[in-house]
Amino acid sequence: MALLFAGLAGTAPPPRVSDVVVRLGSITVSATAMGPGPSGTLTTSMQVTTSGQPSDQLDAAIAAGGALVAVYHQQVSAAAIPDLASCGGEVAPPDAVDRWLHYGPLLVPGRSGGPSPPAVATLTVQPVTPLPDGATLVITLYFAHAGSVTLHLPVSHA
Repeated sequence: MALLFAGLAGTAPPPRVSDVVVRLGSITVSATAMGPGPSGTLTTSMQVTTSGQPSDQLDAAIAAGGALVAVYHQQVSAAAIPDLASCGGEVAPPDAVDRWLHYGPLLVPGRSGGPSPPAVATLTVQPVTPLPDGATLVITLYFAHAGSVTLHLPVSHA
C-alpha cells in the first residue's frame, strides 16, 4: 500500500541500503546492484529525479572497458519503428529487440510547484568479459543539462 501511495503522490520510495545513490547538482540517480539478466547480461533498476524546476534528459550511458549499455524506459512495438518494421520484409530478431531496443532519451521531469515522479529505467550491460560476484561496474551517465555522473555499481550474481 505504501508503494501505491508513493506512486500516486509522485514520489519514489526511499533508496534501500544496497542502492547506489549519486548526486550531480539538482539530479539524483539511484540504482540497485547489477544482477544477472538474459543472455549473459547484467541489469539494474535506476531512478532519476531532479530537485530543480527545469527538466533534463539522459542522452547516453557508457560503461568502462567498452561494455555495451542499453537504457530501457518505454515499451515500444517494433512495428512502430520503420527501420525495424521494414528491413526488406524481414523482422528484427526478438533477442535483438529485447536486449538493445530503447526509445529516445530518458526524460527527467522538472519540479513545477510540487514533487514530480522519478524517471525510471532499466540499464542492461553486456560485459566484455564475465564479472565475478562483488566486482564493480563503472557506468557514466550523460545528461543534456546537468553533465555527466559516474555510477560504481556492485555486481551480485545472487
